[in-house]
Amino acid sequence: MYSITVRNNILIAHSLPGEVFGPAQNMHGATYIVDAEFFAEKVNKYNIIMDLGVVTDILSEVLKSYSYKNLDEVDEFKGIITSTEFLARDIYERICDRLKKDFNEDYQSLHKLKITLTESNVAWAS
Repeated sequence: MYSITVRNNILIAHSLPGEVFGPAQNMHGATYIVDAEFFAEKVNKYNIIMDLGVVTDILSEVLKSYSYKNLDEVDEFKGIITSTEFLARDIYERICDRLKKDFNEDYQSLHKLKITLTESNVAWAS
């Protein structure tokens, strides 16, 4: 199994309604390190999984949907609890959509894609 990983970050604001979130129910900021790890069982004819520049650009473009925004005020997230796990899944889906649209051959060769959002040195979700 082969893998490549690209990294970027986002700074967001949001609140997480529900007693389970304790003080995070209030408006707060979060800075996430975002890793996108692409897995394939074999490399292509160029001995790579995918072009690192392409996936770096895709991750950067996708993260513009979140960065420096109050997610509570973004129309598409109204009424949604924007937990770290939710954001990881949403980023995953947006990357997959972009790959299917513009890089389908590379997308078809992937075995899996893992998105990890690191909140701190002791907490992250994938």
